[in-house]
Amino acid sequence: MQIQLSDHFTYKRLLRFTLPSIMMMIFTSIYGVVDGIFVSNFAGKTSFAAVNFIMPYLMILGCFGFMFGTGGSALIARTLGEGDRERANRMFSFLVYFSIAFGACVAFVGVLLIKPVAALMGAEGEMLSECVRYGRIILIATPAFMLQMEFQSFFITAERPQLGLFVTVASGVTNMMLDALLVGLLRGGVEGAAVATAVSQAVGGFVPLIYFGARNKSLLRLGKAHFDAGTLWRTATNGSSELMSNISMSLVGMLYNIQLVRYAGEDGVAAYGTLMYVSMIFIAIFIGFAVGSAPVISFHFGAENHSELQSLLRKSLVIIGVASVLMVLLGECLAMPLSLLFAGYDAELYSLTLRGFYVYSVSFLFSGVAIYGSSFFTALNNGPVSAAISFLRTLVFQIAAVMLLPLIFDVDGIWFSIIVAELMATAVTVIFLVGMRKKYHY
Repeated sequence: MQIQLSDHFTYKRLLRFTLPSIMMMIFTSIYGVVDGIFVSNFAGKTSFAAVNFIMPYLMILGCFGFMFGTGGSALIARTLGEGDRERANRMFSFLVYFSIAFGACVAFVGVLLIKPVAALMGAEGEMLSECVRYGRIILIATPAFMLQMEFQSFFITAERPQLGLFVTVASGVTNMMLDALLVGLLRGGVEGAAVATAVSQAVGGFVPLIYFGARNKSLLRLGKAHFDAGTLWRTATNGSSELMSNISMSLVGMLYNIQLVRYAGEDGVAAYGTLMYVSMIFIAIFIGFAVGSAPVISFHFGAENHSELQSLLRKSLVIIGVASVLMVLLGECLAMPLSLLFAGYDAELYSLTLRGFYVYSVSFLFSGVAIYGSSFFTALNNGPVSAAISFLRTLVFQIAAVMLLPLIFDVDGIWFSIIVAELMATAVTVIFLVGMRKKYHY
């Protein structure tokens, strides 16, 4: 039986409803990991370092899709909860059309700036050349990437999370097959990896247009729309936390790379790339649950169902707590085999990656609360509080930690910095949840 946003959610129903979203995020991360494995093992350490070095820049340009998706979904789900389905569909259609046009503009600017930005960050020689070749191909697919990210939220709001999972799996399988062909078999290097990723993003971004553009049984359908400054403003302000989170993570990623070049050279950048690839799978569980549960929260907030809102928050925090402990244990157990998979061909790189992995895994114990807390306030249409949590978690605390701790602990300080930042972000999130309790009656 199909689960609806208006249902009462038990633990079982909440997990069933959010599972497709969690799987979507995990699968997206897994095919990113496969991308990294092929580049690292078939194109070499310099190519792998180059891909990870330029990735933060590419993510900054593409992450507006998260803003349109999460901010727009919260607004649309609330409007559905208020009973105005026609208006919700107009909002949905406008945001999709606007994203395509905006993505094209971002792609054009990104291609023009990629070389000077990579050089400014410290890339030079062959690594600079690899950054530019990889990035220019990826940037062409920016409109599709934005759509792919926002449809992950819109499928859930449309009560079709399983279909969203199917599209994500199709996109991921496309990427992995093309990686095997273009990078593994044909030895296409970073250009082959970039083409594989760009084509997979086209699948993930444009296939949903066919579904939502045709007659369907979901809550949402693409139709006529006009420019709506009010919807755009509310979406941008409400989704600003997710935008800030992704931009901040990318900026911090750049800073990590700069610090690692200084303290550990090219090996440090490659080791950090491995940690980022693998940690995305773990963090994807928290993000998937947060994204999957957000439309439910928005709907019951719009319907003023305070008892259900309280129940959803309580159950969600229990689920996140249990998952956090399990992920730390799993991270510690998988540190050695995963480090071997990415860096087994180079003893020095393997040793550095393994050490970083053991330390970094502890951060999974704290990261879930802040990720969920930010999404929770986005779902309540409180963009400023959500943005504050994301801003502090992904930018302020991490920058302070990664600048200061290496002075004391050398390279280990870079790995320790994520633990300190996540712990502080958890404390801030708890303060906001307690402080806003009376206002939202949860």
